Amino acid sequence: MSRRSSLLVPMKSIERELICPICEELFTQPLVLPCQHSVCHRCVRELLMPNHDDSLSTDAGSESSNPGSPRARVPSPSMEKLERLVRSGSPLWVLGQMLHCVCVCVCVCVCVCPPVQEATKSCMDCKASFCNECFKMNHPWGTPKAQHEYVGPTTNFRPKVLMCPEHEMEKVNMYCEVCRRPVCHLCKLGGSHANHRVTSMSSAYKILKEKLSKSIHYLISKEDQVRTQISELEEMMRHTEENGQLAERRASEHFEHLFETLQERRTEMLRSIEQSRSLRVERLRVQVEEYQGMLENSGLVGYAQEVLKETDQSCFVQTAKLLHVRIQKATESLKMFQPAATQSFEEFVLDTSKEELLLKELSFSGVPAPPVIDLSRCRVYNEGLIHWRLSEDSLPTDHHIVEFRKLGSEEEQESGWSASEPVFGCSTVLSDLSADSSYTFRVKSCRNRVYSPSSPEVTLHTPPAPVFGFLFNEKCGFSAERLQLSKRRDSVESVAGMSLLLAAERVQTGSYICLDYIIGDTGISHGRHFWAFRVQPDSYMVKVGVASDSKLTEWFHNPRDTSSPRYDHDSGHDSGSEDACFEVSQPFTLLAVGMGRLFIPKASASAAGDHSSRVLPMPQRIGVCLDYDAARVFFYDADTMRCVYERPVDCSGTMFPAFGFLGGGAVHLEEFITAKRLSYL
Repeated sequence: MSRRSSLLVPMKSIERELICPICEELFTQPLVLPCQHSVCHRCVRELLMPNHDDSLSTDAGSESSNPGSPRARVPSPSMEKLERLVRSGSPLWVLGQMLHCVCVCVCVCVCVCPPVQEATKSCMDCKASFCNECFKMNHPWGTPKAQHEYVGPTTNFRPKVLMCPEHEMEKVNMYCEVCRRPVCHLCKLGGSHANHRVTSMSSAYKILKEKLSKSIHYLISKEDQVRTQISELEEMMRHTEENGQLAERRASEHFEHLFETLQERRTEMLRSIEQSRSLRVERLRVQVEEYQGMLENSGLVGYAQEVLKETDQSCFVQTAKLLHVRIQKATESLKMFQPAATQSFEEFVLDTSKEELLLKELSFSGVPAPPVIDLSRCRVYNEGLIHWRLSEDSLPTDHHIVEFRKLGSEEEQESGWSASEPVFGCSTVLSDLSADSSYTFRVKSCRNRVYSPSSPEVTLHTPPAPVFGFLFNEKCGFSAERLQLSKRRDSVESVAGMSLLLAAERVQTGSYICLDYIIGDTGISHGRHFWAFRVQPDSYMVKVGVASDSKLTEWFHNPRDTSSPRYDHDSGHDSGSEDACFEVSQPFTLLAVGMGRLFIPKASASAAGDHSSRVLPMPQRIGVCLDYDAARVFFYDADTMRCVYERPVDCSGTMFPAFGFLGGGAVHLEEFITAKRLSYL
């Protein structure tokens, strides 16, 4: 009996799960609501639309038309159904959500509660909000729902599992180390991250969490230092405020002094004009009076007329002698008229143009701050491109001077610094630099004929040989199906993803996979030449080097032994050791680059039979130098001009720059430096 009773309990639980909480009958056309509860289709329609005449073909004429049917005994939608729904523990918020009710749940705990309660919790698994009582009833203790995650009331129900933004139905389960973002397996197989290095989500989680923890721990351990620095900054703020106010007062005092000087000078110059005017007017007034005396019946003439009336000869002679002298002077003055003073004040015209220009150029005194050379933007290729920057609070400058000197012998050191012409921007191009030489550069600014201290010196190394210019050749060995050229033919990209590799006609048996080759459009037949380029960091495998035209025709057109790794010069693995072997029939001499690494064959690999290699980080710019006469090729880190590998090469015929691609990748040729690329600020 105990065994039978133990079987009855699960059966009752199963039966309870098959009963509609509204009509309390077995489900008819059950609907699963967002909260995972199930109800009959008819019950939902009757509850939401009580006056709707249900005419579903599946139910018409069956239960609803049979008076004896249990469903016929269920009254029309009323409080009785709502009470039943309450007793079943099914929240009405589900139906409320169908009516676009947000962040509100219907309280179904006790009959005395108001019909609507504000939500107090939101379930992140159910993606809905509840009042306290509804949350308890819908998440019974001891059931899986009791483990649901809940937060405060919210409408932002984030997914518990992140989905891929590019493939909406896929969960992210990997981490792209190149893009630094989670991705799904489809992104890695054939999407935008096909050639990127990825790691597992657990590994990324562990690494990032460890880094974040260390960073937080470091900040916490430096709390005293941070507080000290905050105090120092606050003290600097106080001093800055005080010094700024002091500078304003001093500047105002200087202007006040200028105003006073101008006022004093103005008073003096106006006084000079007034004195000159008064003196001239007085002289002219006296002259006017003299001339008025020459008029009849007035002054000198009137007096002379009275003297002529004198009859006493002795008195007349005595008076007329002096009078005659005065008359003669007046006559001469009349014949030679000359004003006693000039009416022009041209000598008092004030020219202030120079002073106005000086006032416009009035600025704070002091030496300009030295600039700083920006190494990230400097390049030395066919010419030298030097960039520098000024501090944010730097005063305006008139121009800059770039000084440079060649490092080497003592005589070259003693020759001193060479200077450029004045530069009115923040960059310049320097020409005529010697090949394979180190140069030191520095910059200084000029303001009001006062030069700043020189910038910190930087040293750059020129290429080991004259720069060789070329573009990619779209005719020889170029596969338009798998390689894409830019319009200027200075960039090439391999678009051979996994699908193309699997469908390629030249895929080899076993582990040997084909390479797609492309060469330059200009060849070398003598001398020493250098060129540089950038390999895209996420490239899978790129081979770089040189090729001989005398062997290219045979290589591309004659069938090869497809069972040999010599067929496409690559064995499919990333050791790069196959390049250590030198085969006379090979037209290519290449070095392997890919996946952010540079594979350098050991110098003794061909002699000792050791096909291992050493791996270096891939430089941002890679350089190749071909010495045709010496029959050697050199590979450089073009940023530091450091030679990382060299080897002999068969220089038969004309040699061309060559590149090979395995899988996705891209190469961008280095642009020549020209004066047109100057950036003026």
